[in-house]
Amino acid sequence: MSTRIAFLKGHGTENDFVIVPDPDNALDLPPHTVAALCDRRAGIGGDGVLHVVRSAAHPEARHLAGEAEWFMDYRNADGSVAEMCGNGVRVFARYLQRAGHAGEGDLAIATRGGVKYAHLAKDEPGAAPGTGLVTVAMGRAVLPGGEVTVATAHGTAPALNVNMGNPHAVAFVDDLADAGDLSSAPAVTPATAYPDGVNVEYVVVRGPRHVAMRVHERGSGETRSCGTGACAVGVAAARRDGAEPAVTGSPVSYTVDLPGGRLVITEYPDGSVDMTGPAVIVAEGEIDAGRLAGVG
Repeated sequence: MSTRIAFLKGHGTENDFVIVPDPDNALDLPPHTVAALCDRRAGIGGDGVLHVVRSAAHPEARHLAGEAEWFMDYRNADGSVAEMCGNGVRVFARYLQRAGHAGEGDLAIATRGGVKYAHLAKDEPGAAPGTGLVTVAMGRAVLPGGEVTVATAHGTAPALNVNMGNPHAVAFVDDLADAGDLSSAPAVTPATAYPDGVNVEYVVVRGPRHVAMRVHERGSGETRSCGTGACAVGVAAARRDGAEPAVTGSPVSYTVDLPGGRLVITEYPDGSVDMTGPAVIVAEGEIDAGRLAGVG
């Protein structure tokens, strides 16, 4: 018997997701089904799947149910499980607002990277409903230390190891073209620095507190945007510029341009990081899971 899966499609700065509402965790979503849903030619298409489950109904999130009603069971486009996705949190929050599970204001969301707190801003006067910016408190960045280098189109570049609940290697380059082809994972040395793989960001400076980036996301290839990656880039830029808030005592904000849009990243003296940007739901419907069987 075929299974009909209700879905929505959304994006945050063009980092796009298939949203699968499943409050009771009743759906079987093995890796091949997730990959089929994300297939851009034979499926719906997306950089990942946002599986929407009540925390109390998911074995990985039950211990967080007292803090956050909803769990973002995030999957990469290849079907692999990931700890977190910053743009995904914004889109997840927008879905909860659209479904009537949340309103304007603050919202807690459970993830494998811990509980994340989102703020749904009021819509601008005259704007369409559900278009206000979404800010996510991304937690504190961890800088594991150690020398890391990443491959570029012309050789290698030094990178900063930044963990935002998931791992990142951030390299500053002269031109974004120096990143080369990011459809496959760039080589990172030493490989032992990232035993579970890594997201790699290539960054150029556009002006004071203004940078631009490209990113390879593990399990998804090059994407139009990566929220945790933008946060890692903001943190790395602050160190590069001598503006580390824990040292200066003042928060610092960076405008981060991505292929899919613009995010604002703010780091505070206590090490916490906020990310602000848009989140949009563009479609919804149903798909027959049986029709996905031949995808892959």
